[in-house]
Amino acid sequence: MITPPLRVALADSVTALPTGDGWAYEPKFDGHRLVVFADGRRVRLQARSGRFVTSAFPDIAEAAARLPAGTVLDGEVVVWVEGRIDFGAVQRRAAATRARAPQLARTLPASYAAFDLLADGGEDRRALPYEERRARLVRLLEPLGPPLQPVPMTTDRALALTWYEALPATGIEGLVAKRLDGTYRGGTRAWLKLRHSDTRDALVVGFTGSGARPQALVLVLPGDGTPVVSSPLSPALRKAAGAALPVARGEGTAIAAGIGEVTYAALPSEPPVTVEVRQNTTRHATAVVVRFR
Repeated sequence: MITPPLRVALADSVTALPTGDGWAYEPKFDGHRLVVFADGRRVRLQARSGRFVTSAFPDIAEAAARLPAGTVLDGEVVVWVEGRIDFGAVQRRAAATRARAPQLARTLPASYAAFDLLADGGEDRRALPYEERRARLVRLLEPLGPPLQPVPMTTDRALALTWYEALPATGIEGLVAKRLDGTYRGGTRAWLKLRHSDTRDALVVGFTGSGARPQALVLVLPGDGTPVVSSPLSPALRKAAGAALPVARGEGTAIAAGIGEVTYAALPSEPPVTVEVRQNTTRHATAVVVRFR
């Protein structure tokens, strides 16, 4: 049986879908990554970071209690509002206190879009080909129904491109491509993702302000090892940063747009913390933090 915490499989960004045989395509839901562990006695929900967030999603935990013992799923938790995925709503759910979570579960009910089966019957299935894991996932979830459901999947590239053009209106942010014969490789970027947005992932190396509610994050952007200071965080992101960031382990200096060099509280290199940022290509650009990954 797989035991938490689990390193999840990751995806590399691409500018076009792969061609040729042997590929599966899934819509990329704009939510929070969530690994479900159901051992027959209790359910545990793990975020991508490795933190347990079971108390924040009591509705998903209750639904997952119906899963057979020894089940481990990987997927995305989302909140639908007026027919569209609302990332702000799922952020509120993820940041909820134990006391507040049940009320939010009633007013902003969550859904779980499962895209992989990692274990069933207590047996580790990560070494099986994706095609077989997918078939097991569908057989497992179809009798249960919402809020647990498998993401759509197609091996038809033309249909996948139709999804890519049509689904953004519902909050789908792109597509993920996986090899049909691929195993599940935690911590490895073996999948491919094609996004509509101009966002990218950045490594968090520090912060300014207090550790409880940082004012801004210090980031290392892809292709540039020079730390830069993000734009000021929103109140929701400041709260999320206070919960997600480890204790600082020293100081550093970074460039803040319009200000110059500033001193920041430096984070340890392990565990790595990443965020999604928008429209940042140079070290002097202002990095706008979208969310924690």
